[in-house]
Amino acid sequence: MSFDDAELERYARHIVLHEIGGAGQARLKQARAVVIGTGGIGSPVVQYLAAAGVGTLVLVDDDRVDLSNLQRQTIFATADVGESKVAAAHAAARRLNPYVEVEEHAVRLTADNAAALLAGADVVVDGSDNFATRLAVADAALALHIPLVSAAATQFEGQLAVYRGWEADKPCYRCFVGADPDRAEVSCADVGVLGALVGLVGSAAALEAIRAIVPFGDDPAGRLTLLDALAARFRTITLPKDSGCPACAG
Repeated sequence: MSFDDAELERYARHIVLHEIGGAGQARLKQARAVVIGTGGIGSPVVQYLAAAGVGTLVLVDDDRVDLSNLQRQTIFATADVGESKVAAAHAAARRLNPYVEVEEHAVRLTADNAAALLAGADVVVDGSDNFATRLAVADAALALHIPLVSAAATQFEGQLAVYRGWEADKPCYRCFVGADPDRAEVSCADVGVLGALVGLVGSAAALEAIRAIVPFGDDPAGRLTLLDALAARFRTITLPKDSGCPACAG
């Protein structure tokens, strides 16, 4: 994997990092990352993965940009209102880094199409806003043995975890949420969300996606990071593997 002079200058601050270097930057360039949801969490994910030089970004979102999105979905501008989110995010990523290839899928991910959308990915980042999609993403990522970076935020609280449930000592997403929990959908339109909070969570999700491609530091799988913006506090708790989990046990 070779870089031209402009790429070497663009990625110089990564390349000088001992933990990444030229070999790690080459892995980023060869990588394929799927981003589910290009909204509040997806915005910084797309920005930072594009800036990092991830070779192919696959963007999945069936929504269009709304004026109310702009309080937190900073990849979009007022002129994008009414446009497909994946199209606007594609344009923003290419403005930031023309070396990155972007695939658009203006569809809602379901259990029926999840495997096809995730196929060939090195990592998937889920910032979707509904539980059915999260389960479909998690099940497909588990079946395909793709590291899943799962991020969520509401009001003043955020959470982030990395799942590799096919490994003997690592939990899957269903180990955390249960087999099929019955829960009402609550949108940020109903309860609100702090704009800068989703930026923090999304940036952390991008970091973990990069770590999944180029391993460095401690392995985050098996831990859940909780962010409480009201208390100005981060907490990390251990997520054990559920020996009775119907998705990954055995």
